[in-house]
Amino acid sequence: MAEEIKKTDSREYEDGQIQVLKGLEAVRIRPGMYIGTTSTRGLHHLIYEIVDNSIDEAMAGACDKIEVTFHADGSVSVQDNGRGVPSGINEDTGMPTLEVVFTVLHAGGKFGGGGYKFSGGLHGVGASVVNALSLWTEVENRHDGQVYTERFERGNVARPFAHVGSCDKSQHGLYVRFMPDPEIFRESTVFDYTTILNRMREQAFLNAGIRIELADYRGDEPVKDSLYYEGGVKSFVEHLNAIKHCEVLGDIIYMRSEKENCSAEVAIQYNDTYQETLMTFANNINTIEGGTHEEGFKTVLTRVINDYARKKNILKESDKPLSGDDVREGLCAVVSVKLQEAQFEGQTKAKLGNSEMRTFVGNLVSSKLNEYFEENPAAARMIIDKACAASRAREAARKARELTRRKGALDGAGLPGKLSDCYERNADLSELYLVEGNSAGGSAKEGRDSRFQAILPMRGKVLNVEKSRLDKVYATQSLTPIIQALGCGIGEDFDISKLRYGKIIIMADADVDGSHIQILLLTFFYRYMPELIKQGHIYLAKPPLFKVFKGKQVRYAFSDQERDMYIAELGSNVTANRYKGLGEMNPEQLWETTMDPETRTLLRVEIEDAMACDEIFSILMGDKVEPRRDFIEKNARYAVNLDI
Repeated sequence: MAEEIKKTDSREYEDGQIQVLKGLEAVRIRPGMYIGTTSTRGLHHLIYEIVDNSIDEAMAGACDKIEVTFHADGSVSVQDNGRGVPSGINEDTGMPTLEVVFTVLHAGGKFGGGGYKFSGGLHGVGASVVNALSLWTEVENRHDGQVYTERFERGNVARPFAHVGSCDKSQHGLYVRFMPDPEIFRESTVFDYTTILNRMREQAFLNAGIRIELADYRGDEPVKDSLYYEGGVKSFVEHLNAIKHCEVLGDIIYMRSEKENCSAEVAIQYNDTYQETLMTFANNINTIEGGTHEEGFKTVLTRVINDYARKKNILKESDKPLSGDDVREGLCAVVSVKLQEAQFEGQTKAKLGNSEMRTFVGNLVSSKLNEYFEENPAAARMIIDKACAASRAREAARKARELTRRKGALDGAGLPGKLSDCYERNADLSELYLVEGNSAGGSAKEGRDSRFQAILPMRGKVLNVEKSRLDKVYATQSLTPIIQALGCGIGEDFDISKLRYGKIIIMADADVDGSHIQILLLTFFYRYMPELIKQGHIYLAKPPLFKVFKGKQVRYAFSDQERDMYIAELGSNVTANRYKGLGEMNPEQLWETTMDPETRTLLRVEIEDAMACDEIFSILMGDKVEPRRDFIEKNARYAVNLDI
């Protein structure tokens, strides 16, 4: 049988085809394995890796200042006042230790050698990966009164390790400057200052007493920020509630526990919103996918609040217990743990796996929160009353959901009546257009490829879910059809495996009203189906603003500049018509410009920074007018010129 397989397969598989990648070759060939992606998210990850090394110095008590500088040439530098890198020759490799750190994978002082008690950079790939993915890297190392330098280009030594002088022993630390390689980061090599500012602010909060200075010299005027917070995670929670522009309920509840190999800090404060803000960290790494420390916190928080409510007879014996979602409505909390031998799931360290942290954090929350409730009964009652209100709303939402399902069963397979479904049943191959208006919906239905494109016209004003509980979401006529069409549920019922379409495309007019509809729908997805955004299922269609034509020559322009370019290209007697809405396009035009996979432009919605995203939604869709006005005035210059 083996002989027959070899004869019928022309692709030989022999010893010579087994490749062994040396040095940093593997990083350049498969960068996604090390930084997750080569999009702008991966680009910013380079800075995080270098800064994390400086933060490790801070956790070791050897550093209290970090400077991040964006230079005019597009490079970025990170400088700290830590101990620097030992300056001798590494015994294992025979290379200078500094060179080992920047050219050898899985090399560093964090593998049990006693250099660090707690560390985020446990894989030992940070500096070497940044070096491999950079056009060039310059390093200046000040250690034990001596100064050493080295330069690398695409991971290779370009200027050898050298001793270049001496300095005062108080001037210790490491300076790393690098230029991202456009061959790797083809999407963009431009760092976003705000993204880095938010990440550095997190680090300053999590490491009370450390100062992080940022400076940006790429524009006409330098931009600078200095971040320093003595209050640590308490200041972090205070900041998170401040950017929500909400009313807080009671004081910040702070708790801390430490033993030989680990420590945990938790800060909690409730507010008057309907959303939960929970941020978890392990060794200063933002564990966006949670992990054992988050599980321990959530489980015990729910148990303590239920036990106290039963004990004080707020919850009767016949009452159902409060759910986790109930007790976390309006919660703003930060959980930060530090431990030796942290076990992260995945190279980008998104989830903590150490089982002992579930118990450690749980015991801390149980002890301190029970103590706080006994000493502050009025605050405890306020928290429980809010959770009970959430529970009542959840029960109302359940009834509305069941009613929706029963109606759907009578209407046929639970799908909304206005949905024009596609024939394709493989979610990965199908897409749903959420179309503004019945007129545009009709054109989209006629112009689509019905094999894989489904159309759902939206009717009525879309509910602003930022100001609404789940029961109102289920009751509104604008959102119920979307929930039915997607099939994956919302909130605690959400199950992405039941999603019926791989792409959900919001197609609205290219005007202010269309932008408003987009932000209302994005608020809904972000608050009740965030995984759809995180896993890249939400898109914005980009319809043209102008039809530019001369005789049979037709061009579609998506901006004023593009319109002017086409007018100049076509010469005299050119007509440029401004589309007032999608309904003005006939089915053929809508297909050609906005729906044809070969020619359309889709913008995928991504969450680059969860904290910044949460702040923007709170500002734009919340109750407070003043923060919204300030945001619009500050950012109006970034808006597209709609020429209306």
